[in-house]
Amino acid sequence: MAPRILLARHGQTEWSLSGKHTGRTDIPLLDEGRRGAKLLGERLRRAPWNGLPDVEVRTSPLVRARETCDIAGFGERAQDWDALMEIDYGAYEGMTPAEIHAIRPGWLLWRDGVPEGETLDQVAARADEVVEWARSADRDVLVFAHGHILRSIGARWLGLPIGFGARIRLNPTSLSVLGWAYGEPAIEAWNETGHLEG
Repeated sequence: MAPRILLARHGQTEWSLSGKHTGRTDIPLLDEGRRGAKLLGERLRRAPWNGLPDVEVRTSPLVRARETCDIAGFGERAQDWDALMEIDYGAYEGMTPAEIHAIRPGWLLWRDGVPEGETLDQVAARADEVVEWARSADRDVLVFAHGHILRSIGARWLGLPIGFGARIRLNPTSLSVLGWAYGEPAIEAWNETGHLEG
């Protein structure tokens, strides 16, 4: 079976709730985020996933992703990986889109990048590293990470520029699956949050 990659976005934080760009600032989960991580873990223990016994697991080392991974029940199996860290937003770290647009009207991360942070080419290279690893063996993989890097991975899995990430939103504690259709990379599921309804 061709390998798939399951993408788990971290749970809700104070900054994700307010819309602030949270790159390398290490923000912990809110109670809502911890609850979501628990529900995500319960979902992955039920059919059709059945606990994903043969899946290789990696997580961003940032506390919001690592805590989501741990609470979901995959912490002991997970390896920290810097390639899964969120985009370095540089001078825009901690700012909301509205605050950025006030100083740079019309700004779009996926087109314009950020000053003093990672370039879009650097983000694409990290996403490509994750895609190459995920496809490297006949086993599924599960990653816990952040909204924009996961959207970048989604775009690169499909062979598209990371700018495609602008068109595939991800909610906190969502589950997505990248796989195959007719031998071509495909989105099997995206931004699923049904488990959060309990």
